[in-house]
Amino acid sequence: MRRRFCLLLFCLFLPAAAPVERWRVVAVPDGDTLELEDGRRVRLAGIEAAKPPRNADPGDGRRWPLAEAATAALAELALGRVVTPRGEAGPDRHGRPMAQLTREDGVWLQAEMLARGHARVHTRPDARGFAREMLAAEETARAQGRGLWRTRVYAVRGTDPAALARDRDSFQIVEGRVLRVSKTGGEAYLDFGEDWRTDTTVHIPRAVMRDFGKAGIDPLSYEGRRIRVRGWIGLRSGPMIDITHPEQIERLEGGPTAASATPPPRSASPAPEAGPDDEDESE
Repeated sequence: MRRRFCLLLFCLFLPAAAPVERWRVVAVPDGDTLELEDGRRVRLAGIEAAKPPRNADPGDGRRWPLAEAATAALAELALGRVVTPRGEAGPDRHGRPMAQLTREDGVWLQAEMLARGHARVHTRPDARGFAREMLAAEETARAQGRGLWRTRVYAVRGTDPAALARDRDSFQIVEGRVLRVSKTGGEAYLDFGEDWRTDTTVHIPRAVMRDFGKAGIDPLSYEGRRIRVRGWIGLRSGPMIDITHPEQIERLEGGPTAASATPPPRSASPAPEAGPDDEDESE
């Protein structure tokens, strides 16, 4: 009796398990946003779908085929379905919650949008779960030239500083061989050219260096290696990408990379490719 009584007390004081949230999707405003039955809007964390240019006038009657294809694909995947958030992510700049989302049958929405070529991986320090799996899905779509990867607007950039300067203040994916890595003041700089004052550079701030250490990555290991880096292009002693989390850098010739080790949700079977090209389209 005493054992049963103790067991009962133990069960009573156990913390209640958090209920699994389930959201019904009633509208799809664009290729990475869902509107829920309760009126909230939620962003798909870790990806950026094709969208019209920021300065596009919705009243001018112009069509943006890649953005329309992304919206249609997400509607096909999610409209009227029940989705479940996985993990936690902070709000986006518009205050909308962000989450990794799976359907009631286990299909992972982010992986589907990436694999079909309707989106790019765009992680953030507070929304970086499943980075490795998302990057693999993106790589497959890019290799097969699906959707937005058929256009020059979304093409992977080289490290030529003059060309990258034209992409100032935009999110881009850049590939090149790191000529030199230098550490100073607890920060690291990855240089792609001989003259850091004019050439393309990747900057890893001191606070982010700690995250690289936790991921088991020494930035010095990038020297002489080809890498793929994604981020916003700034101009500061030549084109520069400031790193906010390790998942922004992929080492293309083996070696350690930062990524989630959690098994990914299941994705659905391959779907038809996205709509026609539109070389003027940008995010």
